[in-house]
Amino acid sequence: MSGGRLAVLAGGISSRMKRSVVPQMMNDKTLISDADLKTKSMIGVGKNHRPFLDYLLYNARQAGYTDVLIVIGEKDDSIRNYYGKRDRDNEFYGLKISYAEQKIPPGRDKPLGTADALIQGLEFKTEWRGAHFTVCNSDNLYSAKALRLMLSHEHKNAMIDYDRDALQFDQSRIERFAVTSKDDEGFVTNIIEKPAVDQIEAAKGKNGYVGVSMNIFDLHYDMIYPFLQSVPLNPVRHEKELPEAIALMVKAHPKSLFAFPLSEHVPDLTVKSDILPVKKYLETHFANTTF
Repeated sequence: MSGGRLAVLAGGISSRMKRSVVPQMMNDKTLISDADLKTKSMIGVGKNHRPFLDYLLYNARQAGYTDVLIVIGEKDDSIRNYYGKRDRDNEFYGLKISYAEQKIPPGRDKPLGTADALIQGLEFKTEWRGAHFTVCNSDNLYSAKALRLMLSHEHKNAMIDYDRDALQFDQSRIERFAVTSKDDEGFVTNIIEKPAVDQIEAAKGKNGYVGVSMNIFDLHYDMIYPFLQSVPLNPVRHEKELPEAIALMVKAHPKSLFAFPLSEHVPDLTVKSDILPVKKYLETHFANTTF
């Protein structure tokens, strides 16, 4: 198949969204119901209640992706019911959409994290072996420009290194985002989750640029796979995190992950207070878009 390969991680149970408080100005009962019952990416924030994920897939198509794998949760059928029920090759506006179901291990009430989601996806998409693929969250809206950068580079692996100052979130939220350490050539040496103040300061470039990860990477299947297998449980979250697997890969293979700097906002759906700002963003930026 021609075109790029994209893995979208949507297997989480959206617990923060479901337990968050409904903002006073949010009175759309359909949106509230979506937030309480569906996975975040299927909240109908778009025109005529189009789900958020539609807009990510639109940008992916514009960037040149055709083969899309969505890693879905085993307890939520909203994505499959909308995009097609077959396990493979559901047609959607020029995209072929397949699903891998992220199983919840016995004894747990939620999935094992993003590294676990990706490895379950790759074990389903074995035809991607020996090739590159892009992986991203389902609850962030990455631009076509960002997605195109991930599709067109010539490095072993790559990521978008977002300008911390361009993100339009509360400062307290931005301060929790993972920061990247790079060498003088722009290759990542570490990804630091929940960074301390001194770690943020140390991550500043010569021009004061602090790059943060919003979890969009282009990876080589064969290079990342063993680190998805070996990454340990995060001691705080008790999950296997994709950024930690990538950090292990970078330590084992120096200069294997190039960071593309990009200064733009990335809309995010984490809690109910994000819904109205995202809805306004879509009304502004996709007013004349035809799917």
